Amino acid sequence: MSLAIIIMAAGKGTRMKSDLAKVLHKVNGRPVIEYVLEKSTALAPDKIVLIVGHQADKVKEATANFPVEWALQEPQLGTGHAVMQAEEHLRSFPGDILILSGDAPLVSNSTLKDLIDNHRIENAAATVLTAHLENPSGYGRIIRYKDSNTVSKIVEHKDATPEELLVKEINSGIYVFKADILFRSLHQITNDNAQQEYYLTDVFSVCFGKGEKVCALRTKNADEIKGINTVEQLREAEKLLLHGS
Repeated sequence: MSLAIIIMAAGKGTRMKSDLAKVLHKVNGRPVIEYVLEKSTALAPDKIVLIVGHQADKVKEATANFPVEWALQEPQLGTGHAVMQAEEHLRSFPGDILILSGDAPLVSNSTLKDLIDNHRIENAAATVLTAHLENPSGYGRIIRYKDSNTVSKIVEHKDATPEELLVKEINSGIYVFKADILFRSLHQITNDNAQQEYYLTDVFSVCFGKGEKVCALRTKNADEIKGINTVEQLREAEKLLLHGS
């Protein structure tokens, strides 16, 4: 089976209190994006598409030694819009697409392989990597059909019912999609929301609406799904990477 990887690396990262592109901040002396690219190349994909935006030239320069193609997201109109920029590079791609965040360096290769294998065994349209958090406040919740790998809905914290807020399984933002379903669904989402942005998570609503099978795989180590949005989270990532999380 063919595999392509899309890595989202266009963000500015305003909460880092720095003008530097978020993925160029250093963790143990190396840009965050390097960790994500090393794990991506270890999966031996057919293609890696890196979505660049803020300080695109600097990000390209920092990633030039990796086998990537760059796609420019300008302006930045949301996560769904970011992935749309990769379509030109992956037109007619026949396999599966893994979507990663350039600011989430802690996910392990074994977890990514398990995610891809699970997606293929289940013959799912899409598969979400999830984690169990004792305090899931602020995260989108994964609502499964009872005792199954299949997801019935993904609900944002602010939209969740009191019962759904009790669910502690959360969306990591790491996904595998069948390529044709991903791009077909992206053409059907809108920016009819308060931020006027295109959200990648809206693709799941399209899948659910069409009766497509969406699965979830839960990582045993919730630290793996932690992203870097603040200086404090950067320091935490340094410690976790040093200790082999």
